[in-house]
Amino acid sequence: MNKVTQAYLRFPLARRIEHWVMMLSFTTLGLTGLPQRFPDAGLSLAILNVLGGIEALRTIHHTAAIVMMLGTAWHILVMGYSVFVLRDKMSMLPTLQDAKDGLQALLYNIGFAKTYPQMGRYTFEEKMEYWAFVWGAFVMGATGFMMWNPITATQYLPGEFVPAAKAAHGNEAVLAVLAIIIWHMYGVHIKRFNKAMFNGKQTEEEMLHEHPLELADIKAGIADRRPDAATLRKRQMIYYPIAAILTLGMLGGIYGFINAEETALTTIPPITESSPPESGTITP
Repeated sequence: MNKVTQAYLRFPLARRIEHWVMMLSFTTLGLTGLPQRFPDAGLSLAILNVLGGIEALRTIHHTAAIVMMLGTAWHILVMGYSVFVLRDKMSMLPTLQDAKDGLQALLYNIGFAKTYPQMGRYTFEEKMEYWAFVWGAFVMGATGFMMWNPITATQYLPGEFVPAAKAAHGNEAVLAVLAIIIWHMYGVHIKRFNKAMFNGKQTEEEMLHEHPLELADIKAGIADRRPDAATLRKRQMIYYPIAAILTLGMLGGIYGFINAEETALTTIPPITESSPPESGTITP
C-alpha cells in the first residue's frame, strides 16, 4: 500500500508567476547583456547574429529591463500588503541567528559540528540570495539609468560617472550571472531538487530537512494566523490608497527612466559614405 506523503503549500500561484517573470527577464538580460560586455567572443557574435544585430539586441535588453522594473514594483506592493494588511512576519530580514546558522552549517560541512542548523521560513542562504538580488537590482538600475540617459545623468553628475557606470554595470552583470549558475542552481536544483517554484509545495520530509522550525509552527497552528474579516477590511481601506499613490509614483519613475532623453544614437544623423562632408573638413 502506497504511503500518502503530506505536502505543505510554500508559494501560492501568484508568487510563483512573479518568480518566473523575474527569472525570465533576468535570463534575457544576461543573454543580451553579456554579448555587449564581451563583444569579441564567438558566442557573443553568434547571439548577435541570431537576434538580428546590435540594435535588436539592445531593444530586447531594454524591454527585459522594463519587465524587471515592473516586476520589482509589483514585489514592493505585494510585500507591503503582506506586512501591513496580513501582518506576516518579516522573515526575510537578516538576523544574528542567520550568522550563527551560517557558521554552524560551515562547521557541519567540514566535520566540526554534529548537527545542521535548524532554520525557519527562510534559510540564511535564501536570505543572502534575496538581498544580493536587491543590491544587484539597485546597482544595475542606477548604472543602467546613467547608460540609458547619459545626457541627463551628466547634468547632475561629473561626466566620469558614465564610463564608471558602464564598468560597474558590466561587472555586476557577470557577478550576478555567475551567482545564479554556481550558487542558486547548485543549492536549489542540484544538491536537492526543490520543486516549490513549480508546484508550490514541499513534502513533510523536505520541510523537516530545510525548514524544520516553520514545520513546527505549522503543526502548532501558529504559522499562518490571518486577521478576522473586519480587521482585514479596515487595513485594506488604509493600504489601498497608499498602494495606489505608490503605484503611480513607481510607474512615473519607470516612465521617466525610459523616456528621460533621446541619446546621441538617435538624435545625431548617422554618418554614411554618401553624406557630404561638413564645411572645413578635409577628405582623403
